[in-house]
Amino acid sequence: MASSFSKFSQTLLLLVLFWGITSSSNAQLSTDYYSKSCPNLFSTVKFTVHSAIMKEARMGASLLRLFFHDCFVNGCDGSLLLDDTSSFTGEKNAVPNRNSARGFDVIDDIKSAVENVCPGVVSCADILAIAARDSVKLLGGPNWDVKLGRRDARSASRAAANNGIPAPTSNLNRLISRFNALGLSTRDLVALSGAHTIGQARCTSFRARIYNESNIDLSFAKTKQSNCPRSSGSGDNNLAPLDIQTPTYFDNKYFNNLIGKRGLLHSDQELFNGGSTDSIVRAYSKNPSSFSSDFVTAMIKMGDISPLTGSKGEIRKNCRRVN
Repeated sequence: MASSFSKFSQTLLLLVLFWGITSSSNAQLSTDYYSKSCPNLFSTVKFTVHSAIMKEARMGASLLRLFFHDCFVNGCDGSLLLDDTSSFTGEKNAVPNRNSARGFDVIDDIKSAVENVCPGVVSCADILAIAARDSVKLLGGPNWDVKLGRRDARSASRAAANNGIPAPTSNLNRLISRFNALGLSTRDLVALSGAHTIGQARCTSFRARIYNESNIDLSFAKTKQSNCPRSSGSGDNNLAPLDIQTPTYFDNKYFNNLIGKRGLLHSDQELFNGGSTDSIVRAYSKNPSSFSSDFVTAMIKMGDISPLTGSKGEIRKNCRRVN
């Protein structure tokens, strides 16, 4: 009897140890992750994001985009923030990010402020997630509780960034396929594309559309041509708002633009071009609350893409380099 009880105790102990190991390696993100370890986190991030947007409204869109571009490359792990060095190739100079991704200095400022109130606790990956939410909210968009607990990657992949972030020339099938591969539905694709209600794009990203495509409002195309010359290499970095109606306010006007054939990027207009997503675009154009609700759902799902948790990765001291 004593022998069998001893075996039972040993088995129970092994199960407890195994459960502890597996539960830590599969740790889940939670909205109250830093409630005790960094109680002033949200107010600290919001103050810095607010200051940056007050200086330049476009920065809100830039910070939101950083979160997209981070999550779409091997998950939401802060890898996008790592600088190139003589011995390390990061993602900042991948085609989708070169001369385009911006806001890194603001992330540095947020990280510095957070380190002052709770050093060595909050990851750069989580700072990106909070900054994206705050940017949307401060520009008039919806609010949501951000799930936290991500850790920072010690590596990056320029090749994955080149291949994983949908190009502005993508067709609808390519967009759907890429989003689906990350666990995001077609509805998530359309909702997340609605982030283009804020921000600007470079001439090089929409030149082919305004000169070569037929599913475009002619007066809209001519207006854009005035600041984006046909010749490649001329005015490549000239900017145009992604949403011609309210470019610094987060609303559903982007979808109205698509219905009027005034999507700036080819990939934008693909969402309303006789395909399977037309009905979603129409619905969002008529119902801003439906768009806001689906956008929040999709942002939370995107934030769940392959996070590093438990003992994986690290908490960087400086977002630009590994510890």
